[in-house]
Amino acid sequence: MTPRALTGLGIVSTVGTGRAEFLRAMASPRLVREAPKGPVAAFDASPYPGVFVAEVPGFDASRYLGDKGLRTLDRLTKLMIVSARLALHDGGLKKDGLFVQSSAEQAGIVCSNAYGSLEAIAELDRVAILEDARYINPAKFPNTVSNSASGYVSIWEDLRALNVAVSDGNCGALDAVACADIYLETGRADVLLVGGAEALSEGLFLAFHRLGALGAGTDGSGTLGEGSALFVMEPLEHAAARGATVLAEIVGYGTAFLPPPGEALLFRASAEALERAIASALADAGAVAADVDVVASSVSGMHAFDDEELAAIGRAVGPAVAVAAPKAIFGETLGAGGAMGMAAIIAWMGGATPTPLVRGLPPARVRTALVTSMGFYGNASAVVMRSRS
Repeated sequence: MTPRALTGLGIVSTVGTGRAEFLRAMASPRLVREAPKGPVAAFDASPYPGVFVAEVPGFDASRYLGDKGLRTLDRLTKLMIVSARLALHDGGLKKDGLFVQSSAEQAGIVCSNAYGSLEAIAELDRVAILEDARYINPAKFPNTVSNSASGYVSIWEDLRALNVAVSDGNCGALDAVACADIYLETGRADVLLVGGAEALSEGLFLAFHRLGALGAGTDGSGTLGEGSALFVMEPLEHAAARGATVLAEIVGYGTAFLPPPGEALLFRASAEALERAIASALADAGAVAADVDVVASSVSGMHAFDDEELAAIGRAVGPAVAVAAPKAIFGETLGAGGAMGMAAIIAWMGGATPTPLVRGLPPARVRTALVTSMGFYGNASAVVMRSRS
């Protein structure tokens, strides 16, 4: 891929909303399991005693978007619109809601979510089954479409260049980077919002709960989370021409897939796929393993996947490299996980200490970093980021 500049960050996370608040929190982050445990706001958790999920604390979209037009939007859409607005202003593209650099015609969005429409589908099905299909709210039906959240972002923020939703599970946010690179290379846009979002819902929690995938990590990982992280991504020359501050550069991307050995096996943790993805990302960046200062892994407390991921990182980058587990801070954010890992890298490049580490020692400085995502179905992706300083 062509090296790209990241010039803005809009983030809504368990540790902070907005780049400034997020960076302050990342200077001394706490594990998600150490956070105060209050009532769950995203869904009715009363049928599940002792439930603990990593919510965005006190999330109120009206603080950023106003009161009008929010009634029919689901939680995912609100998270994504807020992070998009924050990113556009943080990157200097907008001021007081209006474009002051670039233009609506040259700005777009490429983002990921893995289970974004689940909340709306469950709600409409519940009404149809328990009451009558005639009582389904048609204004909420668009939320059942997987790209509806990014569509609403385009409407609310007047992004007219393109609107692409990537659906590739845990790898989606990193894959969105590759898609965005193609669209920038072909002139489809000057600037793109790139990243991922995921929102908590009862159906999502119940699925992972019944699979026994929650609470497995003794370090605080294994907790289902939510959030949205969107970056302003643009060509380096475009960023320089408008005098934008470059938070980091994206310089390499790789992906790979290894299918399950049989049709009866749906889930597949593939160390080989991740090892190949890392090798491709490093080659794409013109880097070697020794250049990598830290890895923002997707280790989440699901040990069958974590063991394969750590094995792949050890073979591809070396056993001594520092490997961090951002999901122990943010929770398992699925389709947003790669973007949250990229946000953590931004914090570490700014001087925060990479933490929590699951392997190695923290580097004195982070110049080159690797972000990895391992999917549930044999897929894996990796991105290489580089500091400008």
